[in-house]
Amino acid sequence: MASPKAIIQIFISGSRALGRAFYEAGKQAAKNVKSTPEGAIAGDAAGVGHATSGSATDQLTRQHRMTLDEASLILNVKKDSPLEQVLKNYEHLFKANSAPPKPEKPVKPTPKQASIPTHSHYLQSKVVRAKERWEAELKATQSAPVEAAEVSTPPPPPPPPSASAGSNPPPPSS
Repeated sequence: MASPKAIIQIFISGSRALGRAFYEAGKQAAKNVKSTPEGAIAGDAAGVGHATSGSATDQLTRQHRMTLDEASLILNVKKDSPLEQVLKNYEHLFKANSAPPKPEKPVKPTPKQASIPTHSHYLQSKVVRAKERWEAELKATQSAPVEAAEVSTPPPPPPPPSASAGSNPPPPSS
């Protein structure tokens, strides 16, 4: 049998180690609080808070609270995927997370059947938000070339001055 003195020594050394660990964790937490930028948003995993430029993409990211990368991950598509693929994946994920249709005749569950939900309203709403973000990005990219074409078209040059400034123009033909 172990002597009571050995048990007490083990307890004391363990308490010291645990106390040091808590002390170091407290110091690190204080250091982290001091180094956190003022404008940082807690839980900003998608980088939505860092979308501070005036670009259309950053405005969409702030408006929809989701980056295009995050929407691509949710819908399981690449950034350059066509809209048809995005809509196909959206339909599949939306239906997969929808509640099953109610049966016409109520079915009594057997004791062995687990009542595991087969749908998730949360996931369904994330899928909808991801599709909305994709559509907003497509709308922004389609309207940007039209606006750029309008802005980049220079006005027509003024007519060249005529060589004979003192002469009269020819009379209109009748």
